[in-house]
Amino acid sequence: MISTFAAWLALLLFAGTMIYAGIKDVATMTISNRLVGFLLVTFAVLAPLAGVDFSTIWLSILVASAVLACTFTFFAFGWIGGGDAKLLPVAVLWLGANLALHFAVYASVLGAVLTLSLLQFRKVPLPVVLQKRAWSSRLHAPQSGIPYGAAMAPAALLLLPESHWFSVLL
Repeated sequence: MISTFAAWLALLLFAGTMIYAGIKDVATMTISNRLVGFLLVTFAVLAPLAGVDFSTIWLSILVASAVLACTFTFFAFGWIGGGDAKLLPVAVLWLGANLALHFAVYASVLGAVLTLSLLQFRKVPLPVVLQKRAWSSRLHAPQSGIPYGAAMAPAALLLLPESHWFSVLL
């Protein structure tokens, strides 16, 4: 009974937090440390309660740690933002080691679509109705970065049904 409740709670919290992260990244170009910390703590609490076996948990931690090393290298070279460098490995932690490569591919493809779309958006004049909005002006600015959290969120949601969280429910 508790494992089913914990698994459903985990699914809802992870999905909701990823959606929030994607929207927040578009609006502010930031992914907060609190959000990443929340995902870490809730994983640590809910994974054992949901009945995820310890070998799956430890393998997820190991792969997420390797991803963190890669993303911080990317951050050091200025290729991605700090929030993106933290959100990606935490999402891998939640999705599991077996979906890490799939997640990276999905996020990359969605990130490429997002990047190309923003590059096109930045070539046209910003509509007057959007000029008064800080978030749209920031997205439209040619020197702005790309809010990759907006690509990671749907990538994670697409893979969530294949994760160990659903296997606990079946």
